Amino acid sequence: MSGWDLLIHNVHLATLAGTEGYGEIRDGAVAVRDGRIAWLGPYAEAARHGSARVSRDGQGCWLTPGLVDCHTHIVHAGNRSDEFEARLNGATYEEIARAGGGIMSTVRATRAADEEALLAQSLPRIRSLLAEGVTTLEIKSGYGLDLASESKMLRVARRVGQVLPVRVATTFLGAHALPPEYAGRPDEYIDAVIAMIPELAGERLADAVDAFCERIGFSSAQTERVFEAAHRAGLPVKLHAEQLSDQGGAALVARYRGLSADHLEHLGEPGIAAMAAGGTVAVLLPGAYYFLRDTTPPPVAALRAAGVPMAVATDCNPGTSPMTSLLLALNMACTLWRLTPLEALQGATAHAARALGLQDEIGTLAPGKRADFALWRIARPADLCYAIGFNPCAAVVNGGVWRAPVVQA
Repeated sequence: MSGWDLLIHNVHLATLAGTEGYGEIRDGAVAVRDGRIAWLGPYAEAARHGSARVSRDGQGCWLTPGLVDCHTHIVHAGNRSDEFEARLNGATYEEIARAGGGIMSTVRATRAADEEALLAQSLPRIRSLLAEGVTTLEIKSGYGLDLASESKMLRVARRVGQVLPVRVATTFLGAHALPPEYAGRPDEYIDAVIAMIPELAGERLADAVDAFCERIGFSSAQTERVFEAAHRAGLPVKLHAEQLSDQGGAALVARYRGLSADHLEHLGEPGIAAMAAGGTVAVLLPGAYYFLRDTTPPPVAALRAAGVPMAVATDCNPGTSPMTSLLLALNMACTLWRLTPLEALQGATAHAARALGLQDEIGTLAPGKRADFALWRIARPADLCYAIGFNPCAAVVNGGVWRAPVVQA
């Protein structure tokens, strides 16, 4: 007989493991030992497998893997509601950028903020996600665009995982935009980004490297130079790809066996085939699509047919997706792009974990995996994608520790 630290019973399990449906186990239980899943199955069989020091009644809730928000820019200073208002009053994005707005507005605010101020401004946004059952969060840099400021952002991202009950995966996004001090010299700025990578890797501040491959970002050739530097530093890559036009970014990141290609509204068949062959996850970001009033959806049916796993994330950022609700992103992915509720929920668990390279640790319920769970007062798993503005999260378990949902301070 095994000794367990915790047994959660009177729950219905949605394991999200395997290939059939939600992986449902009704009237189930899950046992935890040393922060990991030791056993799961029908509660009627639990006594034959072990006993626990602590037993918790799940009160008939559904229990899923903790949600994973695998694409955010959530650490930043300031906001851009003034630009949102200006656009609705007729200003164009180009006019706003020429006046000093756009991403450079956020860069100036982020560069000016010290670590404490940057952390204080970011925590309320993160708490909103945690209140909805998020237990793992990706945080990108990319609003510093120099070594000191990018390092500051990544240090703050690491601190988030120390002060809040959430696992944080960090991504260096130095190749996000061209800073004003490098105006007209993009190749020289890419040289600077490449020089930053070994320093950040040496300080263990970055878990992955990202770039923005787009006509208003960086070319495929410039992006590949960043990927080569990441490869030399032993860091996996991912990419903002095909959001505004097809620049071949998805095929490029797939060639480097990248973790993910993200956005993908203008993804074509060659990119889809390359992602399928390379095992690269498609990260869908409905918040940006909605906020920018885009009309070209990502090719969901073609991705589905090719067997490319699709993740769903908030893309929380101040300019194009000020979204702090992963549940809303799931609803949008279903409503706007016709994902099924099962696909959307897989997109915020199993496939999101794969987009971070953490599929062996989190994302499904299986023995040996980290005991990160969310408990929901719902009638069926599809309810998580159905209701708008409703949060049914009843409890969260992080590494085997039972917690009430994290609420806004």
